[in-house]
Amino acid sequence: MATLLRKIGLIRLHDRDTEDPKHHHRHHQQGSLRKGKNRQQGSGPAGGGSGAGCCSHPAEGILSPADGKGCKDKGSAPSGGPSLQPLVPPNRQHCTQVRSRRLMKELQDIRKLSDRFISVELVDDSLFDWNVKLHQVDKDSTLWQDMKETNTEFILLNLTFPDNFPFSPPFMRVLSPRLENGYVLDGGAICMELLTPRGWSSAYTVEAVMRQFAASLVKGQGRICRKAGKSKKAFSRKEAEATFKSLVKTHEKYGWVTPPVSDG
Repeated sequence: MATLLRKIGLIRLHDRDTEDPKHHHRHHQQGSLRKGKNRQQGSGPAGGGSGAGCCSHPAEGILSPADGKGCKDKGSAPSGGPSLQPLVPPNRQHCTQVRSRRLMKELQDIRKLSDRFISVELVDDSLFDWNVKLHQVDKDSTLWQDMKETNTEFILLNLTFPDNFPFSPPFMRVLSPRLENGYVLDGGAICMELLTPRGWSSAYTVEAVMRQFAASLVKGQGRICRKAGKSKKAFSRKEAEATFKSLVKTHEKYGWVTPPVSDG
């Protein structure tokens, strides 16, 4: 019987390893209340579980769903019985597994792109730290003309993925070349609401986010900086993090108004 429970527990975990943790937390609370009531009434076995408890909205047709909606940790044991080891790994470890599976799938999908819109290189062979080359923007834009005139083959960005990705957004910043406007700020920070916890959805893929970023660059009239001295100043992560934190606070206070919602 114990072996059967373990099998059932693992199968349920596999099928639901991408559920929204907030959704699971609500069900966990309801389950806890029901279990407590059953114990008071002297009822039979009860199951238990544990859960982990600037500028644009996603554009329909650009942002696409992926294979995950959440992460949860499951297990069950007869109430009142002896203490048993969890039937699945701890929630944090499980979320790490979900993150790894998701990123491996995204890497495979990006490498299959026929238009070579973006390409990815792992930083120090880390699956959770990507350098992404954006090879294309709107060919009618001034930014594309800048890229041609300066022999810039791609715009290089860095994406780092937190422990609870895809349920929290990656931190994304421009590395090179140095850009002006286009919602790119000091340090290469990017002003896009979908890169914030408030605007993020686990359904967003890296490819879709990059397409949205490319559209925002053009909409915001982004240009390659050619001013002497300034164009050679490197973006730093510390500067980008501080800038992003500041712009998020500002937008949370005054709202996310640009670019228009109709543009994503």
